[in-house]
Amino acid sequence: MEVKTLQDIIRHGAATFGSQTAFRYKVKKEIQDKSYLELQNDTMAVSRMVEGFGMKGMHIALIGTTSYQWISCYFGITGSGSVAVPVDAQLPAQAIWELLNRADVKMLIYDEIRADVTAGIKEHCPQISCTISMQAESHQPEIYSLSCLLSQYAGNYEANLCPNQLATILYTSGTTGKSKGVMLSHQNLTDNAVCLDMKIPAGTVTMTLLPINHVYCLTMDIIKGLYIGAVICVNDSIMRVQKNLALFKPELVLMVPMIIESVYAKLEDAVRQAPAGTPKPMIAKAALGGRLKTICSGGAYLDPDYVDRFEEYGITILQGYGMTECSPVISTNLEWANKKGSVGKLLPNCQAKVVEEELWIKGSSVMMGYYKMPEETAKALEDGWLKTGDLGYVDPDQYVYITGRKKNLIILANGENVSPEELENQLNRCHLVKEVLVREAGNVIEAEIFPNYEYAENSGISNIPEQLQSLIDEENQTLPVYKRIHHLIVRETEFEKTTAKKIKRF
Repeated sequence: MEVKTLQDIIRHGAATFGSQTAFRYKVKKEIQDKSYLELQNDTMAVSRMVEGFGMKGMHIALIGTTSYQWISCYFGITGSGSVAVPVDAQLPAQAIWELLNRADVKMLIYDEIRADVTAGIKEHCPQISCTISMQAESHQPEIYSLSCLLSQYAGNYEANLCPNQLATILYTSGTTGKSKGVMLSHQNLTDNAVCLDMKIPAGTVTMTLLPINHVYCLTMDIIKGLYIGAVICVNDSIMRVQKNLALFKPELVLMVPMIIESVYAKLEDAVRQAPAGTPKPMIAKAALGGRLKTICSGGAYLDPDYVDRFEEYGITILQGYGMTECSPVISTNLEWANKKGSVGKLLPNCQAKVVEEELWIKGSSVMMGYYKMPEETAKALEDGWLKTGDLGYVDPDQYVYITGRKKNLIILANGENVSPEELENQLNRCHLVKEVLVREAGNVIEAEIFPNYEYAENSGISNIPEQLQSLIDEENQTLPVYKRIHHLIVRETEFEKTTAKKIKRF
């Protein structure tokens, strides 16, 4: 069947994969499965519930960690023709109330871990007239139970949806400035998920690691996973990744570079503890559940050397590139088409051009705009082209290379341009460097580094500032004069980060 809307994704899954497991997750210590047919039934019940409350076409927020309830509600909301507004569960209550108001939310479905948000809803968000708990076993005063409502509204449901209608508003967690509500249509999301055949067989076991409110997880883990017939296992906590890898034994996972680097450090520790001569693939199998073959990387820059490092362990890393405004994937490497150093080949539904070194993208995954932010929308979109803000180029084979961020570009008094990311990526190759931020200070380049104190201790490094300065001196020898780092600041604490774990620059 033709897939043009999120409702089509659910229908396609039920028709094609039927009783096969769609989701696998833990309930206390028990593993529970939900089939593709059960998912369709649950999403239809949510759609009927939305219409029953008179909320069809309204904006409905979802707050919580990744769960089957969250996912079935998301597809039920969008399947009714309403607009889903995923909200970051890590934000403070005050910030969440502000986003709910900015997004014109009328109904809230929440996880009990954020009961503090609902406690202040009446006072801070008076326009929200209906609040539903994902966990409550029975209706409470002013709080409905999702499970009770699903039983009450069980039945078939169908809406006549337009591919170009608004499906979701996703708030970015930018490293600078106010978060923007990215408006994505049904076609934006479905085209991004279905336009490229990655030759992943039906029944492939995957596991979610990233927050569900981030579009990389939503589109690639969930929407694409359902389209191809994956068995999607839900990781219930970042603290239990190791245990859940052993429990679910995924073959493929999506990761951001920070997690990839952490996994690699654990593998290296395992090598040191293993008997001499133990093959690295055997060590990886023991540490990562036994079946992991592929890691898809996105969300930030990954040092290309990690591709080779993981290859030694029998694991393929596919580096990709995207942004929320593109639903999100723009390009990706594939197992049979992988250029080291690139962030992959443009998706079939994407075009690219470079304007004054900035990458511009056009295609069916490009957002509708920013919700109620016409000036920001006008700055980001020009004649259908999205200005990514990333500096880079596209080679003749349509592989994309990123060199930095336009807004981070340092322009010195002598007119020379310096990309801080270029210097940060070089310094990050050193094991002693855990986090680094490069910026201008007094018309010269300054580096602020949070060292890897654990590595320093294990390696017998007593004078960390001296060692870091030596690293910078060595790096400076390879750089033109204007790019050289003149000042060093050594931090004792990590940098402040966004909820997407990116360092806040300002």
